[in-house]
Amino acid sequence: MLVFVTGATGLLGSNLVQALLDQGHQVRGLVRSKEKAQRVFPNAKIDFVSGDMKNVAGFAASLAGCDVLLHTAAYFREYYQPGDHKASLEKINVQGTVDLLIAAEKQGVKKAIHISSSGVIGNKPDGSAGDENTLPDDHATSNLYFVSKIDTELAIQRFLKERKLPVVMILPSWMWGPGDSAPTAAGKLVLDFLNRKIPGVLDGGCSMVDARDVAHATINAMDRGKSGERYIVGGQYFDLAQVLATLARVTGVPAPTRKIPYGLSLAVGAASQTWARITGNPALITIAGLRIMHAKVAVDSAKAMRELGASFRPFEDTVRDEVEWFRAQGYTKT
Repeated sequence: MLVFVTGATGLLGSNLVQALLDQGHQVRGLVRSKEKAQRVFPNAKIDFVSGDMKNVAGFAASLAGCDVLLHTAAYFREYYQPGDHKASLEKINVQGTVDLLIAAEKQGVKKAIHISSSGVIGNKPDGSAGDENTLPDDHATSNLYFVSKIDTELAIQRFLKERKLPVVMILPSWMWGPGDSAPTAAGKLVLDFLNRKIPGVLDGGCSMVDARDVAHATINAMDRGKSGERYIVGGQYFDLAQVLATLARVTGVPAPTRKIPYGLSLAVGAASQTWARITGNPALITIAGLRIMHAKVAVDSAKAMRELGASFRPFEDTVRDEVEWFRAQGYTKT
């Protein structure tokens, strides 16, 4: 099949592209920079399309001839930095997705898979892991990125009532793994750990998953996913102390032991964001990210395991592969 992948150089997108190529599919990848794409995939046979989710009409014709659309692109990393992001979240994540689905249907695409987020899922009232039927909680509705994903899912449901293109939704948790060239927050955590910039252990945790495992479930959804259905691909819950201990075992770098109270971490996050505004550099830690971790939301992937054949490798294997990838790419000397 010819598969159109948006966000083809991102953490999930790059792993999706590689897995698709390994399975013999042809790939057409939407990228913002062909130069970066060629660095990420130096020898791969991929048809790169330059484009931006703010202007779907500018690349819509490139969807012609594609069998399946895998939509991973989103305004995400930018949100976890200082600034007013509401308009961009709406333009790219919500309206951009609707425009993309309409264009895909017009160009004859047979099925679309949209990558949402498990951040739209709360814990159940009894505190157990949330599933696809669990409503968002306060941590989701106070986070503008998660709100944009909630709004996008509602927009997809409206789209499905009016049009014929089948759309499946995949809801990954916090993704880790090799290929994190941006890098995402997970990659930054790994690099900060290697560079001994982690000041202490924060009170928090969440479900975490290997991007390669999300890619596997997403590709399976091309055949097995049911239109209109949501599938959580969430891996396993870990608290941040366990994450740092795993990094210590893998890297040999000692983990910090000092526990940082939540209130103090918020103050550090506020200071980090202020310094980022002044210097123009990325914030080391943000209040939005801290609140997500402190919510300690776990999710249940049973439906994706049952219907999509989702499976999850040990988290330590993921961390080891990610560290080795960063070292091989020259991101760190340690």
